[in-house]
Amino acid sequence: MQNQLKQLYGNIDIYLFDQLLKGTYDNCTRILDAGCGGGRNLVYFLRNSFEVYGIDPNADAVAAVKELSQKISPNNSADNFKQASAENLPFEGTFFDLVISSAVLHFAHNEPHFDNMLRSMWRVLKPGGYFFARLASDIGIEKLVKPLGNNRYLLPDGSERYLVNEETLLKYTSELGGYLHEPIKTTNVQNLRCMTTWCLQKK
Repeated sequence: MQNQLKQLYGNIDIYLFDQLLKGTYDNCTRILDAGCGGGRNLVYFLRNSFEVYGIDPNADAVAAVKELSQKISPNNSADNFKQASAENLPFEGTFFDLVISSAVLHFAHNEPHFDNMLRSMWRVLKPGGYFFARLASDIGIEKLVKPLGNNRYLLPDGSERYLVNEETLLKYTSELGGYLHEPIKTTNVQNLRCMTTWCLQKK
């Protein structure tokens, strides 16, 4: 059973899997994973004839996801995967039905970098399209993180991350012209770090 699930879904983010189970993305056809790595969140989409795209700044990751795509979905063009950064996406505006940003935004260097990444991903999303983000936050561990400047913090687990809070996410939801199709959800990992799921639909 475990092997069958992994074959069908890969090592997919469990909260992205939750959206698939709910049917949220059933009417999406063109998908972008902005920061795709080796493609762990793309197996389901490739297996089910979605038009799949991905970017990553790491050349080895792009090579790996191209190989994965060719193996699972030979008709999905290898040219859909490019070495690029989230803040400078090489796609025209309003092109995608779904943009995935899993564990990317918390690597922002500062507020302008975070803003540029987010607005770049929002730019390529169609009206009515979905934005799925998982990112580190200080929600629930506000008194346990140590500020390093530029909205970056030292977490109790020893990592350094750009952190958001609920106020920031709600502000951007309004500014971007989106709405929460699900409440903001945060997982607290034993007070060592918190990861927040932010699910938007573009008006």
